[in-house]
Amino acid sequence: MVVLAKLGAPSMPGFMMDRRRLMLLPAITIGIASCQYTFEKAAVKAEFADNYGKTKMRYPDYTETESGLQYKDLRVGDGPSPKKGEIVVVDWDGYTIGYYGRIFEARNKTKGGSFEGGDKDFFKFKVGSGQVIPAFEEAISGMAPGGVRRIIVPPDLGYPDNDYNKLGPRPTTFSGQRALDFVLRNQGLIDKTLLFDIELLKIIPNQ
Repeated sequence: MVVLAKLGAPSMPGFMMDRRRLMLLPAITIGIASCQYTFEKAAVKAEFADNYGKTKMRYPDYTETESGLQYKDLRVGDGPSPKKGEIVVVDWDGYTIGYYGRIFEARNKTKGGSFEGGDKDFFKFKVGSGQVIPAFEEAISGMAPGGVRRIIVPPDLGYPDNDYNKLGPRPTTFSGQRALDFVLRNQGLIDKTLLFDIELLKIIPNQ
């Protein structure tokens, strides 16, 4: 031991302390990195807080209305547009365009899987009665029977309080309900913009 001390080798207590410090270094480094990541994550959330769920994109070849609704007619119908108080019969597709384009409703034709339309009943509602989301109401008011209109729906023209049970149209399958509900109720920074294809099948006049 005397020879080791004279040669400058560390004494046992000092050597143990240095070893402990070396062992603590990775833990301290990880702790600092974790704190930095948490801070940066919080900063990102703060930066996007005002735009949470409200990403706005301008799509080419679409007409934008004053409300912010964007639409494109895939097929122009024939005849008069529905008036307030009339009942319209429609078929529709729904997609979570802001989140991987997942389908949550298919029109009345075979699509495969759990989204087959089959013999499902067509959706009906009275124009101007507040039974559907604002975007649906606005889109229908400018259509004619036989027409198909594609609309891009920002969150403020969609389902109130991110709940599809409050206003129509509602998905008719359990799988569709789960797909839509996942996006609407998600607390992460995901885009809640929706896409609908609406086909106006019939207008039922006031009785």
